[in-house]
Order: sequence, then structure tokens, then C-alpha cells
Amino acid sequence: MPTESTTKSTKTKPVHEVRFGRVKAVIWANKNGDGKVRHNVQVRRIYKEDGSSDWKSSDSLGRDDLLTAAKVLNTAHSWIHEHEQEHEET
Repeated sequence: MPTESTTKSTKTKPVHEVRFGRVKAVIWANKNGDGKVRHNVQVRRIYKEDGSSDWKSSDSLGRDDLLTAAKVLNTAHSWIHEHEQEHEET
């Protein structure tokens, strides 16, 4: 039986996703106590196991993923910065 926290988390969706190749950053928006939106980012490497058509994800990055992860994080940072400025102007 799902708990309240798992039910709540399945309803929440990320506000944006940045993906380059097998590396992606998922951006979440959270409101703090004073109503301001703060963003959190999860970095994941996606892959398929041999013979499987299902995508899986891992938070473990290999050497060849590191520069791609840096680019993904830079792009996520820019997106967050632009959207935080939009919220401040309104």
C-alpha cells in the first residue's frame, strides 16, 4: 500500500529536464516557507541493459560522462537563473 510520501512524490513532476546523450539533469521546483521558489537538480545517467528495451538510470557517472555532466549542469544552472529572474520580476 502506498504511503502518503510516495503518493505525493508520484504526483509531483519536474519543471524542466536537460539532456545531452546519456546524461540528464532533472529540475524540481519547491516553494519554501515564505513562498519563494527554489530549484533542486538531480543528475542521472540513463542506460539500457543488454537485451532490454527498458531505460534505467543511475547516479553513478563514468569518466566519459563527466564533461557531458558539466555541460548538462551548466545548462540547468542557466535555465534556473533565467526562471528565478522571471519570478522576481512578477
